[in-house]
Amino acid sequence: MTTTYDLLIKGATVIDPGEGIHAHRDVAILGDRIAEVSEEIHTERAQNVIDATGKLVTPGLIDLHVHVWEGVSHFGVPPDPTCLARGVTTAFDAGSAGADTFQGFKKFIIDVSATRIRAFLHISAQGMLSADIGELTDIRYADVQKAIQTCEANKRDIVGIKIRMSRQLVGENGRESWNRAREVCEATGLPLMVHPNASPVSMVDMLDELRSGDIVTHCFHQSDTGILNKDGEVLPEVRRASEKGVRFDVGHGQGSFSFGVAEAALRQGVVPGTISSDLHVYNVNGPVYDQITTISKFLTLGFSLDEVIEKVTCAPAAAMGMATDIGSLRKGSCADISIIELEAGTFEYTDAHGETRIGEQKLIPVSTIRGGRLYAPSAFANRSPS
Repeated sequence: MTTTYDLLIKGATVIDPGEGIHAHRDVAILGDRIAEVSEEIHTERAQNVIDATGKLVTPGLIDLHVHVWEGVSHFGVPPDPTCLARGVTTAFDAGSAGADTFQGFKKFIIDVSATRIRAFLHISAQGMLSADIGELTDIRYADVQKAIQTCEANKRDIVGIKIRMSRQLVGENGRESWNRAREVCEATGLPLMVHPNASPVSMVDMLDELRSGDIVTHCFHQSDTGILNKDGEVLPEVRRASEKGVRFDVGHGQGSFSFGVAEAALRQGVVPGTISSDLHVYNVNGPVYDQITTISKFLTLGFSLDEVIEKVTCAPAAAMGMATDIGSLRKGSCADISIIELEAGTFEYTDAHGETRIGEQKLIPVSTIRGGRLYAPSAFANRSPS
């Protein structure tokens, strides 16, 4: 008996780096799973058909660094209109909540969003609530046992620990906060994501102490604790860290991505493992806008389509131990799909410091499928951030 599919996408160019596919393919969905990817699937076999001729179809995009605790964290934007409506099916909130506040984040964001949300728990129990008070200026917030207990009680939703090491956020507690974050990671086996900008602990020391699977976000930021020395050369410790399995992530953000730093690093062979937006309320209206604009900037930097899609699909899925379910269009994986248009033209892109580059390509989200359900960008128009 011939299987009847719930949804069929026809006529697209499928780009699935995890499966080694860059070709015209049809994609069939049954329930919330990928059922078939092949050269020709007849429309009679599906209840609903999407004509994606001339479009790109990719695994649902993944953003490893966002801030989506809308209404509580000063950084927060609503996840569905800023992520799902823009092609991102899975987003990782990078420390908006800590041990004291995580249950609220879970109840009001993770559990009710159409976007799949996972979290890096902040080592500060309060998370990132206030724009005026650094979250670790009072070391009592870095409660190791409370963080461990929260991680153990929320193993599906918490995927790592986050620390922001900037001087104005840690005060005199930089080294002690770092040590406590590392202690939680050692106890739970979870990776540490570090925001290293303007840290009182040197980049060399942090890189030496990070372990395989840990993540340096904002890897192309322009700072005295960046990956380049004062002469613009990549620190030797960056290469050693990469060799031992430390992951380098873009984390564009409001002040954490420099075209100049990226170009210098790329010339020296340092390539980020993942591309993420660090999307939040202060950059959603520029210069970040969304994840798909962020990856378009890397097309301008000379990356191929396959390379940028790999860094927002199978690469982050593997980094977070979720590759069996997301990050590819493998049969049986979750039916998370982005339908994208590649537009040719002349486009100006801006980094976090106001520097611009001109590109000839732009990726535009057309529609998104999450768990087998189709969403158009207009679906969340009345929930877009101001």
